[in-house]
Parts: sequence; structure tokens; C-alpha cells
Amino acid sequence: MRLFAELFLHLDQSNKTSDKLEALKSYFLQADDEDKLWTIALFSHKRPKRQVSTRSLRTWCCELTGIPDWLFEESYHTVGDLAETLSLLLPLNEGVQDHPLHYWINYLMALDNLNETEKREKIIQAWVSMRKEEIFVFTKIITGGFRVGVSQNLVTQAVGEAFGMEKTEVAHRIMGDWNPSTISFEELILSKNKADDLSRPYPFYLAHALDKESSELGTVGEWQVEWKWDGIRGQVIQRKGSVFIWSRGEELVTEKFPELMDMASQLPDGTVLDGEILTFKNGKPLPFSLLQTRIGRKNLSKKILVDAPVSFIAYDVLEFSGKDLRNIPMKERRLILEQEVFRLNHEKLIISPLIRAEDWEELQKIHLDSRKMMAEGFMLKKTDSFYETGRKRGNWWKWKIDPLTIDGVMVYAQKGHGRRADLYTDYTFAVWDSGHLVPFAKAYSGLTDEEIREVDKYVKQNTLEKFGPVRTVKPGLVFEIAFEGIQKSPRHKSGIALRFPRIQRWRMDKPIIEANTLDDLKALLSAYEK
Repeated sequence: MRLFAELFLHLDQSNKTSDKLEALKSYFLQADDEDKLWTIALFSHKRPKRQVSTRSLRTWCCELTGIPDWLFEESYHTVGDLAETLSLLLPLNEGVQDHPLHYWINYLMALDNLNETEKREKIIQAWVSMRKEEIFVFTKIITGGFRVGVSQNLVTQAVGEAFGMEKTEVAHRIMGDWNPSTISFEELILSKNKADDLSRPYPFYLAHALDKESSELGTVGEWQVEWKWDGIRGQVIQRKGSVFIWSRGEELVTEKFPELMDMASQLPDGTVLDGEILTFKNGKPLPFSLLQTRIGRKNLSKKILVDAPVSFIAYDVLEFSGKDLRNIPMKERRLILEQEVFRLNHEKLIISPLIRAEDWEELQKIHLDSRKMMAEGFMLKKTDSFYETGRKRGNWWKWKIDPLTIDGVMVYAQKGHGRRADLYTDYTFAVWDSGHLVPFAKAYSGLTDEEIREVDKYVKQNTLEKFGPVRTVKPGLVFEIAFEGIQKSPRHKSGIALRFPRIQRWRMDKPIIEANTLDDLKALLSAYEK
């Protein structure tokens, strides 16, 4: 556990990718095999089921330290991170334990059949045997809060370099449906003869945002142009009669989309399609908000299936008849995809239409219609490109539309987390409605460090009321809020919810009376729904 705690803290405190890579490589070469497996699992979102609530952790910490609840909460709001708060408040220990990472994960999983009193005893027993750094990481494992600035791609690269393997090979092996409790590191990573995992998807190829003029890309004819759909990126797999549907977030979502299972079962054996899961009806996409009604549900009612029907918009074929097609040109893969979609003729399988234009100027005009298509812009793919791994520059670009914007007044503020735990960085914004300010969005990104410090000073000098960690602020600051979509929402006081709101800029030039109105938001909603 000490080795893993040292790794975690090193990764958390480093801003250099090269330093993180070296730390990961060093760890994988030192740790035992079970710890290697669990480290890969933890950093690729395969975390053990949570056995203890954060409320219980708070209560037990107060009981052990003798501090009142209000002091714990004040400490938590100042620090901004539960695991760090616990590690600072709990008594200092010499760290008598020297158990490996996998011991403590098994220790936590064994709490599953215990009652609350027994769990309390086990957690306190663990705390008093650990040093501060180990308590911090132990709590992170309990709560699943592994925001440490390490991508799965970096972990994959570290494993590959540590054991002399191609990064793509490692990425392929760790993306499947595996469990650290039932497989060894040798079987998962090192074995060259292990049986194929039929469910395993290919690593996704990701595009960079277009950061140059389209005219710099050459001629339009060199590019395959498609709409950038606003759905869930996924792979549909049919191998040896079994169907698997994976999201880009490496979640197996097969059972969430039964209508796609039926479609996929009719694909030829050894087929893997890459595309987008969309709510789709009468030949056109529906708002992403409808798709959200199906995400996270354990049981899908008939009403949900009717109200939020999904289709798979296919834009690539990665495997066909058991053959890996990733190393043949895009235009050849497209022909195979077109033939298969035409042959299958299934209403739930739709090929992503290509957008034709004579030149970039004409394409720019079509680009302006993205929102009418319920799309986020264009995908540009070089017709001779291979299907690569991860985010690469040059052959695939996402050409997104400009966001919608509205000017709002800051009315509430809350402290952030981590290094910004003592600064007010999370804000609520409002628009005018009949002379009153009505909250419509929350945002916490988009300002520079200097601007955040200025806003923090304003909040502290202009607080009107306190509600736990939230401060009601005297209206005085106007910000331009950017967002990707807008929809009706009975859960919000404004009756409106925004998709991906963030701060575009601080409107220091604007008095609060000139901020937008609720009618302005409703007008945007009306235009967006047309």
C-alpha cells in the first residue's frame, strides 16, 4: 500500500506527463502482480463496489477524533476533498501495517456482508494502522474519487514500455470485461497464448478539435465529411453468436439497448462497427436529453423504449468476417460498411450520411445547419487514413459549431476542490424575469487563476447569506455563459437546463441590468427545438 500511496501522491502532485510516465513505469516494475492488476483496474475505472457511505466515514472520524460535526464540515469545506480531510484529522500513526494494495482492496470487498457496527470496527482498525498518506489513498479507494490527472492511455503506455510491448496491444487487452479477482497479470497482459475475449472492443480512435483554417487541409475531395452526432460513441460487436455493445467510456452497455442487440445479432460473425448511439425517430435524431433518460436505469420500461427509441449510426467498420480492417484506408472501410448496412436493411442500423460539397466555402455554409441536424458540427476524416488508437493529429478532425451564449449574473458561489479548495470557484448564474433574477445555470470553468482570485475577493466582500458551503452573493458581476444545447426542465426554477455550461468570459463592460432575460433563454430554446 505504501508503494501505491507514493505513486498516487507523485501523480497527483506532478504536472509533467513525462514525470508521470516514469513514475508509472517504475511502479509497475516494482509492484507485485496482483497490485499491478488492481492499479490498472483503478486507473481504468474498474473499481470495487463501494461498501461504506461517505456519511459513515464522516461520523466515524468525528467519533475517533472527538471533534464535533460542524468542525468536520468546516474543515471539509476548507480542504475541499473528503479523503484529504480525513487524513489530516485522524490521529497520526507510525504506519504499523505493510500490506500490499490488493490486501486492502480485498479487505474492503469483504465488508459486503457485515453490518454497520462491524464495518465501523474494520475501517477504524485500518485507519489506526496507516500513515497519513495511506489513509488518504485508502479513502480514495473507498469513495472511488480517483481524479489524479492520469489517462488510461498513459497507463497503457507505461505498461507497454515497462514490459516491452506495443501500446496498442496493451490497450486492446485491458479494454475488455475482466476482473482483477479472477484473472492474473500474466494471463491478462503477458500471456501470448491466452484465449481471445470475444467481448473485447478495439481502442477508439479520437479526433482533435480543428485548430486551423479548413482551407489549410488541402482539397475537400481528400476528406470524408460527416455530421458530428451528439450521442454516445460506441462499438457494436458480434462474434460467434454473442453480441456486445461498448461505450467509449469502456462501459459494457449491451442490456441498456435491447433494440440494438436484436440488430447486432443479425450482423455477420466477426463484425465490429464503430458509431454513435442516438435517440432516433422518423428519420431524424432526437435531443440528447431523451437519451439521458435511458442512461443509468437498471430497468427499461416499455414507455421508455417507446419515448426514447435508439438507433446505431454507423460510421466505420473495424472488423469484418473476423478480419481486422483498421489498417486499410478509410474509403475502403466505408465501402464495406455501405454494403453491409444495405444488405442487412435493419431500421436500427443507419449509416452516417456523407456531406458533399464542391469546396470549403460551400461546406462552411452547410456547417451552419448543424444544430438543425441535432449535430455538433462536422467530422473530417482523411479518405486514405487508417483507424488508429487514441487521439492523433492530422487525419481526423472535429469541426464543432460555435456554442450558444447568454449573459448571466452571478448570484451564488461555492468553494472548489483540490488546490482551489479555499477559493470560491463554483458559481450559479441568473437571468432577469420581471425584475427578479432567476437562476438558470451553474459553471466552474473558464476563468484564469487571476480572475478567480478577483471573483473570490468579491464573493468574500459581498456575501449576503450562508447556506452550508453556499454563499448568496450581492448581484454585481456579469459573465457570458457558453453552452452546447438547451432544453426544457421542470426540475429547474427557470424551467430550462443547459448542456455543458461554462464561463466564456467575464463581462466587465456590462452592468447587471444589461444581462439577458428568461425570455431570451426561451427564444433560444424555441429556435433550438425547430
